[in-house]
Amino acid sequence: MKGTILRICPQVQLIDLTNDISSQDIMEAAFVVREAYAYFPEGAIHLVVVDPGVGTSRPAVALRHNGHYFVGPDNGLFSLVTSGGEPDEVVVLDKPAFWRTPEPSNTFHGRDIFAPVAAHLANGRKLCELGSPTQSLQDLRWVRPIADTQGLRGWVVHIDHFGNCITNIERAEFEAWREGRGVKVYAGTSILKGIGETYGSVEKGDPVAVFGNSDLLEIAVNGGSAAELLSIRKGAAVSVVFVDKS
Repeated sequence: MKGTILRICPQVQLIDLTNDISSQDIMEAAFVVREAYAYFPEGAIHLVVVDPGVGTSRPAVALRHNGHYFVGPDNGLFSLVTSGGEPDEVVVLDKPAFWRTPEPSNTFHGRDIFAPVAAHLANGRKLCELGSPTQSLQDLRWVRPIADTQGLRGWVVHIDHFGNCITNIERAEFEAWREGRGVKVYAGTSILKGIGETYGSVEKGDPVAVFGNSDLLEIAVNGGSAAELLSIRKGAAVSVVFVDKS
């Protein structure tokens, strides 16, 4: 894919956001891209190839959203990146003149369709030149936590390179239900008391619940891997219980 891009746009700057997405995991890819893209300059082109439906009837698309461009498969990934918001512009990549070949591989659209289109965008081509306008994107939704006056029940949506287990429990929703009460967090094989301010709020090797840089609740271990120590896998339930401070 990089070779294909550089043959079309040799001056482009290429940055690998990650090559460690779990195989075929659309939601993990969407989570990582959603959390990262806004830190790039406006006009950046985000080429996202997590494509278990490659070669099928799922469309290939490119879109503009919040000043950024995205290229990849229409498999629900981009509806998650935009958090259900409407992109400013979407096109179906149906113009073979901008592909690597008019007969793309049935197993590698990343090389034959997505990478060339991203390169043409980098060369200054407009979206409307690269495909036909469309209003529809396949829709996927994030699973929301279950919340009431007793607490919240969420799930681990991502485990990062360090073994930090990131949940779908947002700080704002947590605080709205908490009402100043104490907290116990049930995660994996552990019960954690309270919410830490940093990973270093506990002794080295101990687990801690903390709101991370995305304001999502994380289960971490100071100097270690929460996933390994607490036997947590992606999709595992994490329960927050509010308790009377008395």
